[in-house]
Amino acid sequence: MEIKTTLDKPTCNCGIFGIYGSSTASVNTYYGLHALQHRGQEASGIVSCCPDNTGKPRFNIEKGFGLVSEVFHDSSIFESVLKGNMAIGHNRYSTTGSSDSVKNVQPFVVNYRKGNLAIAHNGNLTNAKILRDELVNEGAIFQTATDTEVILHLIARSRLDDQVEQIIEAVNKIEGAYSLVIMTDNKLIGVRDPNGFRPLCIGKMNGSWIITSESCALDINAGQFVRDVLPGEVVVIDDIVRETNNIKSYFPFKKVSKTKHCIFEYIYFSRPDSKIFGSNVDKIRRKLGKVLADNHPVIDKDGEKVIVISVPDSSNTAAIGYQNQLEKKGISSKLEIGLIRSHYIGRTFIQPGQKNREIGVRIKFNTVKGVLENRTVVLVDDSIVRGTTSKQLVNLIREANPKEIHLRISSPPIAYPCYYGMDFPSKEELIANKFDKNIEAIAEYLHVDSLQYLTHNELLSAMVDHDPDDFCTACFSGNYPVKFDTNFSKEENEV
Repeated sequence: MEIKTTLDKPTCNCGIFGIYGSSTASVNTYYGLHALQHRGQEASGIVSCCPDNTGKPRFNIEKGFGLVSEVFHDSSIFESVLKGNMAIGHNRYSTTGSSDSVKNVQPFVVNYRKGNLAIAHNGNLTNAKILRDELVNEGAIFQTATDTEVILHLIARSRLDDQVEQIIEAVNKIEGAYSLVIMTDNKLIGVRDPNGFRPLCIGKMNGSWIITSESCALDINAGQFVRDVLPGEVVVIDDIVRETNNIKSYFPFKKVSKTKHCIFEYIYFSRPDSKIFGSNVDKIRRKLGKVLADNHPVIDKDGEKVIVISVPDSSNTAAIGYQNQLEKKGISSKLEIGLIRSHYIGRTFIQPGQKNREIGVRIKFNTVKGVLENRTVVLVDDSIVRGTTSKQLVNLIREANPKEIHLRISSPPIAYPCYYGMDFPSKEELIANKFDKNIEAIAEYLHVDSLQYLTHNELLSAMVDHDPDDFCTACFSGNYPVKFDTNFSKEENEV
């Protein structure tokens, strides 16, 4: 039996990276993708651009299933195949049904009347099926099961002569969430949807330019953060930009009244050392923990110290904020490492003859019994989706014989599926829906002494330096900011 080691969490988006003007472009992309590994662990790919024997630009590609280090395990490939001073890369997480073929692994590459074109995409197009059906009816032949290929067809079928104008025309036809890096024979282009659902930033490194999902991919390359690609912006990097140091910028979309950043980027997806949407992720997550402690504290009934632990690694920072705020409120507490997480099991684990799904949690976590025994334990986590892993974790902690277990969640109950790049289960599978948002019933199911989530308003109050209306919270509220095709199928879309 083979089990996925991904926990019962919202599954990560893809990670994208592009660099222009570096003699080691593909190596820089490799490191960038390594830093973005948390955004997709299923597959990875890199495309580079270099002249062929006649001096014409040639795109070279290497991609496959697995982690970045698994796909690019042979370092000689960077000198023999992935040569050139420009490259883009992609880490992939796919929705169910589109992970069976390497054809679906990005970046995608085409050669059409204007030359070579490569694209990497993070997000979900909500009108992909409508556009795909129209293109098929017009004679288009699709090679993959992803929505990203729709964008390529729209660009290739444009009758405009300028490639940047072709790209602008194409992206004006798509809807939903998308951050793109596109490589032509002589340009690196970044595109972000008008609502700004997914992060995308610009950096510099020794005269070269980078466009990537998160700033942590700049840090690993010793690059400097310049700014975010703004919602609704198309940025173009070429030799003129390198010479003048002035980015070419276009705003070709109809303006929206409000940006709608995915709030889950702060709660769970992005790395705590990244800066996205104008704020440091670590700062926001600490604030989430503080708000959680202010509104949902735990006090030991015997007056002893409360032990605060996190579900590593995504909840570590929120747990720090929670415990710090308990102390400020005069509640005796201590932050401890109560769960040890194994980082060495890879993406899947084979269980010969083992049918007990609980082994999946035991493979990944173990308790520090001396920390938990006979103590009031507060387990801080960022979210609950189905509740299966949370229940197994609580059972594991119970074996350490704590006095009490209190579960605190640094987000509201997830009650609705996402159509903008997160792979939530169906609405019926979500534990908040199963129990009709009855927190006490969920607590009883999870076998905890108490359970508290952040409320919707409490969550928004933690978005320091932001207008609360700037965020998409559809998975909590059911208020979707961008319409989606009622026949929308996640199986046909790439996240």
